[in-house]
Amino acid sequence: MTKFIRVQPDSGTRVDFAAWAVAQTPKVRTVSPQEFAVPPGLFADMPEALLIGSTVDGHRYVSSDEDQQPTEPADGPELLGVDQPEREGIPGEPLPEVPDEAYPSDAKPLEAPDFAPLEDALADDDGSDSSDPDADTASKGDGITCDLCDRPFKSERGRDTHRRQAHPEA
Repeated sequence: MTKFIRVQPDSGTRVDFAAWAVAQTPKVRTVSPQEFAVPPGLFADMPEALLIGSTVDGHRYVSSDEDQQPTEPADGPELLGVDQPEREGIPGEPLPEVPDEAYPSDAKPLEAPDFAPLEDALADDDGSDSSDPDADTASKGDGITCDLCDRPFKSERGRDTHRRQAHPEA
């Protein structure tokens, strides 16, 4: 069985592609209203101008001329640090300063935040107020218990659900 390459020509080259396709022996057939089934042998020898802008097997055709052209315009932004060797980060060490050339000329520095730096935070602080000793026990469910079996719950809703399922006679 011969495998074909599915080519969907660009709308500007569709007529020229069709003229090339019917000039082949045997003729190159269509597989849909927009796609042609090109044998691999013919695909390698076909004019590249017909393929530019086309979709080949679901992928955009990229010509060899397109590969050699720069992707950014010459007057576009300069990529800083591309040709520099990569630096490995060291845990606990600050990151290197970014050079001023990396920022646009109209850039403004960010304002200092209104919160404490992470170094000032306690490692075991979970955000709860430790001055209230009953807050810790209430969050564990010690304050809400089933009055029939003394099982602790985190919420009244949980206790009420338990009461309806475990003690339906009450």
